[in-house]
Amino acid sequence: MASSIVVPISSLSLRSSPSYCLPIPPLKPFTVLHSAVSVPPISSSLILSAARAKPSDIDTIFFESVNPEEDVVYDPPEVPEGFVAPPSFDEGPLESEDEIAAAYEELYGPAYSGVSVLGNDIYVMDSKMKKVGGFGSKARKEKARDGFDERVVQVRRVTKVVKGGKQLHFRAIVVVGDKKGQVGVGVGKAKEVISAVQKSAINARRNIVTVPMTKYLTFPHRSEGDYGAAKVMLRPASPGTGVIAGGAVRIVLEMAGVENALGKQLGSNNALNNARATVVAVMKMKQFRDVARERGIPMEELWK
Repeated sequence: MASSIVVPISSLSLRSSPSYCLPIPPLKPFTVLHSAVSVPPISSSLILSAARAKPSDIDTIFFESVNPEEDVVYDPPEVPEGFVAPPSFDEGPLESEDEIAAAYEELYGPAYSGVSVLGNDIYVMDSKMKKVGGFGSKARKEKARDGFDERVVQVRRVTKVVKGGKQLHFRAIVVVGDKKGQVGVGVGKAKEVISAVQKSAINARRNIVTVPMTKYLTFPHRSEGDYGAAKVMLRPASPGTGVIAGGAVRIVLEMAGVENALGKQLGSNNALNNARATVVAVMKMKQFRDVARERGIPMEELWK
């Protein structure tokens, strides 16, 4: 094999000027480490001839010494002494739901339960569902352990007149609260009392508001609220007074954690409207620090 090969550029380019020539160095031989097959050194003339040839004219043969149809015998290594095979996946005891949830939380973090309260997501490990079966009913009640207590205000039978007659349903009013300043009022209807209470509790958790309170667990100032034909008047009270109110107003204040307050229902005696009017009156209240922040003055100025 010659040390160098001179090839005219005209054979590689579209231009027809044969006056310029470029020396191409020879390629070094290499060996493929597979099945002890060595490849002879390839010269640059073979590369140039392959470049000029058509794909159909090239005859390539791979692995001449390997027979693809030959049966290969698999010889696994011997099993070491004292080796104990692991138990089958189906033979072990079944894991409980709590163990599965704990393993999932350890790997991927707490799982979102699909419920948000006050803008905060409730996770599965924080709110474990407790299923309670009703007597004589196939429906199951799911109660979330998220720190909120439930109290039923009223359950009434309501009817809907349709073409075939009257449809009987139950309407439940439920107040939920953590007795730390969070309270919500909800209403739900269903054909069964348990389902109606469950739906109203879910609706109440979606409408939770914050009740402003002082260190004496009373209101910071007076407030009045109305909803429909119901009007509610709320007044702060000194320590030791207790909650002096009646009906739905008392239940809402107790579930919110208020211990000293005065309440009065003015107008309609509807339980749902009075409960919602209490929430409206509570939402109108403001803490002293909020008023001072809005006015841009220190809190000491409000007491002068």
